[in-house]
Amino acid sequence: MFQTTAIDDHNNKPAFYDALCGQLKGLLEGETDLIANAANTSALLFDQMPDLNWAGFYFLKSDDELVLGPFQGKPACVRIAVGRGVCGTAVAEARSITVEDVHAFPGHIACDAASRSELVVPLKHDGRVLGVIDLDSPIPARFDAHDQAGIESVAAIFAAASYRTEAQ
Repeated sequence: MFQTTAIDDHNNKPAFYDALCGQLKGLLEGETDLIANAANTSALLFDQMPDLNWAGFYFLKSDDELVLGPFQGKPACVRIAVGRGVCGTAVAEARSITVEDVHAFPGHIACDAASRSELVVPLKHDGRVLGVIDLDSPIPARFDAHDQAGIESVAAIFAAASYRTEAQ
């Protein structure tokens, strides 16, 4: 059975994300089910990362809509149009987006009024965007370039485990 280990060094973000990614690889090893992996990944992120009030997934279910996946936090918006809000914009532009102040982001979708900053990272496989990892914090400017790079690594580990083809 997998057992998480507390990562105490939150001030050294590269070391923190190395440790977090190591735990995620162990957690997802041998499991290919998308929902199980998303549930465990969101739980690990919420458990290990300080100052989060939401951590989870939205999956692209059609060319123009994201649908809520497993998450940790308060109930959330179920459907987000591609191009709307931070999640929809990240999908439309196929890039990570860090928002220091969600109130200053045009078209921000407020699922939790306590959220003040947000980091959204696309899930990519075979050159296609398949969804996003979405992190919210009640702390303004909670996320920086180290967080973005770290969660991009998390997204790559998740995608490699969850979107395997028969040839792999």
